[in-house]
Amino acid sequence: MKKDRINIHFTVIENGIKIPISTRHGRYPNLMFLLKDELMLESFGECGGVGRCATCVVKTKEIRGNSAIKDRNEPATLSKLGFHETNIRLSCQIYITADLNGAEIEILEI
Repeated sequence: MKKDRINIHFTVIENGIKIPISTRHGRYPNLMFLLKDELMLESFGECGGVGRCATCVVKTKEIRGNSAIKDRNEPATLSKLGFHETNIRLSCQIYITADLNGAEIEILEI
């Protein structure tokens, strides 16, 4: 099966409401763009996905593989806001891969 045809299913929690999401690998460059598009979030991801503004902070559960690793600007940006937990992430730094299958993503208000 081709990588881009793999269906990925996970749950997003926004304001206490669970929303099932289904997508495919490669449909969005990262989780931030998917959330903005699917949930029409305003003032979310203002820096465009470079990991500096922290307007796309999420709490993750059940993310596996490489998607669970913080990389690039993410650790420094989160640290400036006082977030040191491994499950607090910038959605712009999470790629849409099978690592998200079955995950739960909660959008945090900052």
